[in-house]
Amino acid sequence: MIGALIAIGDELTSGRVTNTTSGYAARQLFLLGHEIRAMHTIGDDIDLIGATLREALAHADFVLVTGGLGATTDDLTNEAVIRALGLNTAVHAGVRASIAARWPPEKLGDAVSLDKLSLLPEGAEVLDSDCRMAGYLLRHRGKLLFLLPGVPPQMEILFADKVLPALQAASAERTRPVCQRVYRTCGLREVEINKRLLDLEADERVHLGYYPVGSEVHISLLLRDLEQGIDDPLFVRADRFIRAALGDDLYGIDGETLASSVGRLLKERGLLLGIAESCTGGLLSSAVTGVAGSSAWFAGGVVAYANEIKASLLGVEAELLARCGAVSGETARAMAAGAAAQLGCGIAVAVTGIAGPDGGTDTKPVGTVYIGLHHKGRTGDQRFRFSGTRRQVQEKTTHTALDLVRRALLAG
Repeated sequence: MIGALIAIGDELTSGRVTNTTSGYAARQLFLLGHEIRAMHTIGDDIDLIGATLREALAHADFVLVTGGLGATTDDLTNEAVIRALGLNTAVHAGVRASIAARWPPEKLGDAVSLDKLSLLPEGAEVLDSDCRMAGYLLRHRGKLLFLLPGVPPQMEILFADKVLPALQAASAERTRPVCQRVYRTCGLREVEINKRLLDLEADERVHLGYYPVGSEVHISLLLRDLEQGIDDPLFVRADRFIRAALGDDLYGIDGETLASSVGRLLKERGLLLGIAESCTGGLLSSAVTGVAGSSAWFAGGVVAYANEIKASLLGVEAELLARCGAVSGETARAMAAGAAAQLGCGIAVAVTGIAGPDGGTDTKPVGTVYIGLHHKGRTGDQRFRFSGTRRQVQEKTTHTALDLVRRALLAG
């Protein structure tokens, strides 16, 4: 089926809040074979809401609207729907009773708020049987119109429990199941990946997409109408081709992160990772501990920002710091070796650099980063020059450090 998504709220159009509901819905609908032709993010303007809704209904089989169903004066979705579609209204007894039971007048406010929440378009099918969450379905001239709350947790519950089953029941013969796999890479440019996979694209049944994401490139493999799903011979052949073409530059599949990939390799090899970081200020350790179960392979990290801490906690010699400077390959190596010794790790990585926007020199401009790695009793370092804002330099440093650990583990 063809669908359209509309997210409503001044908080979205002003950038105060990120519109995550549309992205969540689009991903789920796509995998079920639905085609989303348009995604709109609009403010709290009753005329604009109505015009956008009418336009969407003219070109889609279903429309999903999120936001604007609350009791405050800026919640205009119900009124906009009623006006735009010329509908009558009716007080929904179940909604009114549920609100009245949970919110006595002194907490709810005046009676107008209660009326606003319970006055729905005639024919609205409330999605939450307990009437504790706003949201309803309208069937309008053969089209399905879903109105959902803008609060992501509530929206996601109703979407999974009510919207998807309703769509699947209405479209069993009109959608084509999708088999998709996402391959996550680092170290290769998008054009190089494209070149490696061109032979696979010669099969018109195979659809590939290339998506730069930060320091990575993700590749989407998409096939439709496979009787055996991902076990279909065509999907299996395409998957093998991609894995072979990408080699060690492929670090994960679907939702696997670079940090979780590193963790998997560490666990397989029975090693603990130690971290010493300066310019990233804890971001590298945070990426690692964001992985569930990281305690099995991460010993700990030291944020050694000041030279005194590099010396006292990591054993970096004061003479070395004075001679080479905090931002140097020598210091990065000493930090990595110190982390391995102090934390008792088989492998340790250290980062030191100039994240900016100030502090650069002619020989060490902003974005200069040294990454040290201690593994199998040997310590080395690499120099990098990253561009971007302070945060971007820190993120690129974190990503690169993890990738260096990953490649060292792969190399044995």
